[in-house]
Amino acid sequence: MRLLWLLAARDLRQAWASGGLWLPVAFLLLVASLYPFAVGPDATILRRTGGGMIWIAALLASLLPVDRLVAPDADAGILDQIALRGIGEEMLVSARLLAHWLGFGPPLMIATLPAAALLKLDGATTATLELGLLTGTPALAALGLLVATLTAGLRSSGALAGLLALPLAVPLLIFGAGTLGDGSGAALKFLGAASLLLVAITPIAGGAAIRAGRD
Repeated sequence: MRLLWLLAARDLRQAWASGGLWLPVAFLLLVASLYPFAVGPDATILRRTGGGMIWIAALLASLLPVDRLVAPDADAGILDQIALRGIGEEMLVSARLLAHWLGFGPPLMIATLPAAALLKLDGATTATLELGLLTGTPALAALGLLVATLTAGLRSSGALAGLLALPLAVPLLIFGAGTLGDGSGAALKFLGAASLLLVAITPIAGGAAIRAGRD
């Protein structure tokens, strides 16, 4: 567990030094600022569609750092050096998943508060939106990292990873946006199940992809 936190802290420091931690927050706030200009200032329309727009922005924001999650370290030989130190690929992917989520999940949830105010969302809708993001952002992080490991050795891996991740993220988007109008809580349960599944399989599948790329 200590090794997991040390690897995650290293990835977070690198993301902070490169300024990558601010990209999802800036992206979400920029989209929330521009959206009223596109649909008009009608508060009713903004309240009805704003939550879904934030989910779309969260999905796209999670893909912004995909091109630097695995490919730069693979090209620089850092992944090989970590393997030579006896650290398994599954542990490495788990640490990177933790760092990736910490780098964009909580900041995105904080940025959702001013974004909700811009979109005229009421307190109950904002609370439901935050709960959905808390449940769904680990799945978005896992999906982005999994696709990054699969495309790490390919040319234009960042663009390719985005193209692969977007169709796979559609169920997460459906369940996430569905939590806003689902009084039974079924959408949130499906979102939680999908999040648990992706978080569980990403270290295994991602580790196997890194080993396959090395061979």
